[in-house]
Amino acid sequence: MAEFLPLWLFAAVCLCLLFGYPVAFSLGGTALIFAGVGSLFGTFDGIFLEALPNRLFGIIGNETLIAVPLFVLMGVLLEKSKLAEKLLDSMAMLFGTLRGGLGISVIIVGMLLAASTGIVGATVVTMGMISLPTMLRRGYDPALATGTICATGTLGQIIPPSIALVLLGDVMSNAFQKAQLEMGIFSPKTISVGDLFVGALIPGLILVGLYILYVIMVAWLQPHKAPAVPRDELRSGSTEPLALQLFKGLVPPLVLIFSVLGSILSGIATPTEAAGVGAFGAAILALASGKLSLPTLKDAVYSTTKVTSMVFMILIGASLFSLVFRGFGGEELIEEFFSHLPGGVYGALLVVMLLMFVLGFILDFIEITFVVVPIVAPVLLAMGLDPVWLGIMMAINLQTSFLTPPFGFALFYLRGVAPPEVKTQSIYKGVLPFILIQLFVLVMLVIWPELATWLPEQVYAN
Repeated sequence: MAEFLPLWLFAAVCLCLLFGYPVAFSLGGTALIFAGVGSLFGTFDGIFLEALPNRLFGIIGNETLIAVPLFVLMGVLLEKSKLAEKLLDSMAMLFGTLRGGLGISVIIVGMLLAASTGIVGATVVTMGMISLPTMLRRGYDPALATGTICATGTLGQIIPPSIALVLLGDVMSNAFQKAQLEMGIFSPKTISVGDLFVGALIPGLILVGLYILYVIMVAWLQPHKAPAVPRDELRSGSTEPLALQLFKGLVPPLVLIFSVLGSILSGIATPTEAAGVGAFGAAILALASGKLSLPTLKDAVYSTTKVTSMVFMILIGASLFSLVFRGFGGEELIEEFFSHLPGGVYGALLVVMLLMFVLGFILDFIEITFVVVPIVAPVLLAMGLDPVWLGIMMAINLQTSFLTPPFGFALFYLRGVAPPEVKTQSIYKGVLPFILIQLFVLVMLVIWPELATWLPEQVYAN
């Protein structure tokens, strides 16, 4: 019975979360209760908790995690500057006169917004509020419109610079070093958040391309579901030349995004430094648009502080949880379980991916990244899997989980801002083709791991 205490600990945390208790305190509180009871009955050695101060100091002093508040601030400022609305208007003028053009515009704008904010909820809500009423008014099928918005919103998981990749990269780096030390490699290789950013580019662009291809197929096979829009209607109320409108809507966000990604890819800046560039650039864009007032700045800083505090509190709770989990022999239990699975490393990978997929229904990516990944990643990496490839697989898997009915987070976000006449069944129906697309990309990554590993090897060859 005692050897299964790690599993009971994990189950107790999930139960607390289902009852609605805060994640950070569920992790830390449950771990402390189990540690106390275990100490009384002699099944837990309190010496494991002596490592907690060093863990906390490491969290607070981690320069990589500074990118989190900076990227959040960047996204909030871009949201306040109404950048997404200008982008959508500009893309609609380019593609709206084609069948399926509005859908293509939403995908491209969502991709750019995902690269700007890196937060799934923010992208889905923003796109739902500004594009869904327009698509419905132009005669788009509700299922196609809602499915496109939900799927595009989840690109914030995989399109860099993504907060999910920042957190996952930091955890994966620690797991990779730990796995190498356990294998007897005392000069371990390292991976960085930048490696995950570069590795996610090709899979992310493949997803965007397949989304667009699907919308084009629907538009040509069933034109009534994605009709073209007359150019006069797209430009109603505007007296500016088309070229000027396109320039004002497209160039500023593109310059900002390429400045952030370009500085990382070229090696000029680390992801943390690039996040500072992005936050400063977003402030300049908000100022140029006339939206950066003192109340707006105060609101943006407050939102950033709130999200950052949540992330770090969860990370502290997860550190306590992982120490207690290790103290009960959880790592050895997981390693033994994986070693006896049929199918070897790919059998173990399949179990982990299914577990993360199911947990994605009840936990956000932050909790899964800090709780599940540190437990399973060292074992998988010790079995020979590439850390960049594994990180991208996990990110796309969680992205698919957030899109899957009936519990997908993206569906809840859109349901909250969708008009009452849009039925929940339409949202569920609309996301199914996009789920199949994402599963197809996961299969592609299994067959051709180079889709995730080739570009980092080329960029960081020197």
